[in-house]
Amino acid sequence: MRVHFFGATRTTTGSQYLIEVNGQRLLLECGLYQGRRDESIERNRHFPFDPKTVDAVVLSHAHIDHCGNLPNLCRQGFDGSIYCTFATRDLASIMLADSAQIQKDDAVFVSKQRAKKGLPPVGPLYSGEDAEKAVRQFISLNYDRPILVADGVTVTFRDAGHILGSAQVVLDIREGGRKFRYLFSGDIGRGDDDILRDPAPVENVDFLQVESTYGGRLHGAKAVGKDEVLRLVAPVLQRGGKVIVPSFSVGRTQQIVYTLHQLAHENRLPIVPMFVDSPLSVNATEVFRLHPECFNDDIYAFLQSGDNPFGMENLTYIREASGSRKLNDLAGPAVIISASGMCEAGRIRHHLQNHIGNPANLVLFIGYCAEHTLGAQILAGKNPVNIFGEPVTVRAPIAAIDSFSGHADKSELRRYVQSLTGNLKKIAVIHGEETQSLAFAETLRQMKPQAEVLVPKFQQVMEV
Repeated sequence: MRVHFFGATRTTTGSQYLIEVNGQRLLLECGLYQGRRDESIERNRHFPFDPKTVDAVVLSHAHIDHCGNLPNLCRQGFDGSIYCTFATRDLASIMLADSAQIQKDDAVFVSKQRAKKGLPPVGPLYSGEDAEKAVRQFISLNYDRPILVADGVTVTFRDAGHILGSAQVVLDIREGGRKFRYLFSGDIGRGDDDILRDPAPVENVDFLQVESTYGGRLHGAKAVGKDEVLRLVAPVLQRGGKVIVPSFSVGRTQQIVYTLHQLAHENRLPIVPMFVDSPLSVNATEVFRLHPECFNDDIYAFLQSGDNPFGMENLTYIREASGSRKLNDLAGPAVIISASGMCEAGRIRHHLQNHIGNPANLVLFIGYCAEHTLGAQILAGKNPVNIFGEPVTVRAPIAAIDSFSGHADKSELRRYVQSLTGNLKKIAVIHGEETQSLAFAETLRQMKPQAEVLVPKFQQVMEV
C-alpha cells in the first residue's frame, strides 16, 4: 500500500491523501487549500492525480478544509461513492452550497482585478449545481458499522469528538496475503466536550496517520471556559454594552450558544437580547438538532427533558440580510454571534465596523485566527484596522478564550495516542503548521520508540 500526501502537510489546510492498494485508488478527504490567492487557485483547480481514476472517497468530517473541493473532484470526472457519517453528510450539504456561493463571489472579485490588467475573466472553482451533484454521491453510515469500500478495504468510523459527525477512519486492509489496520485520526476533539462525545479509542492499530494542529501547544482548561465567558461578558451587559462574537458556523457557534444558555438558566447572566446572525450558522444549528446520536449523555438528557440547548426565549436566529441590518440600530445591551470566526467574510465585518469603535462594547474571540486575517490583526492590537477597505479605530476591549477550541492540544493528542492499542509500526504526522507537526513528531518518538515517525512533505509517498 502506498499513501500520497497531497494536502495538509506541514500546514493545516487542504487535507487530501491518496491511498493505492490492491490496484485501486482511495481518496481520504478532499479539502480546499487556503493560502496565498494564486497558489490556492492553482492547487484547488488542478489535482495531482486524475479524478476519473479514483475509486472511492472517505470523508472524516464536514469542515471545508476537509470536504470543500469535492464538487470540483466530481466536476472533473469522479463518479464513485463518498463515504461519511450521517451528520457529516447533512453538514456538508449546507457547507458546500455556501462554499459554491463564495467561489462565485471570489471569481467575480478576481475577474475585476484581472480586467484592470487586461486579462480575461475566470470562472468559479465550482457551482452550486456541482455541490449538489457531489452530495448525491454521498453514502452515509453510523459509527462502528464496517463497510467494504474497495477490494480488500473495509472502513469503520469511530467518533472523533471534533465537530458533529466527525470520525476517525479505521481501514482494515487485506493485501498480498497480509492483514493490517491503518488508522486516520481525522481531526481529534479535546474530550469532555459540552455537547459531543469523547474521541473513541481504537484497538489493534498497525499504522497511524495523526493530526497535529496543536501538537506543540496547550489550551486553557475546558473547566474554566464557562466561568471565563461569565467574567468577560457579564460586566459588558451590565453597563449596557454589546458583546460581538466572531464565530465559526459549525461547532463554536453551537458551543457558545449552549454556554450562554447555561449561564442564563443558572441566573448568572442578565437576560438580554442575543442573536446568531449567519445563515450558515442557523442552518448548521438545525442540523445539530437532527443528530442526537452525536451528543454526550448530559446534553442528550437535556434534549430528552424537552429543553432546547440551542434556543432561549431571548435568542433570535437571523437568516435574512434585512434582519441583520436591523441590528445596526439596536439600542441597549446585547450579544451578537456572527460568522466568520476569522472575520474574513460574512456579516461579522459589518458588526465590527459598527461596534468596535465603542469602548462600552467587547469583541470576544472563541476560535483560531490564521496569520494575516482581520481577526488576527485585531487580536494582535492593530489600530486602526481596515474593514471594507476603510480604516476603523478600535476602542472596544478585545478578548479571546481558547478553551473552546475543537482541536486536541499536545497533552490531549498524547492521551489520544496512548488510548490506542496495537503494535504501531509507522506514524505519519499531518494537519499542523510545521512547528506543531515537528514538535508532536518528537513527542511521538519518545512515546513510541518502536515506531517510525515521519512528518511528510507535500506530494511525499509513504510505503505501508
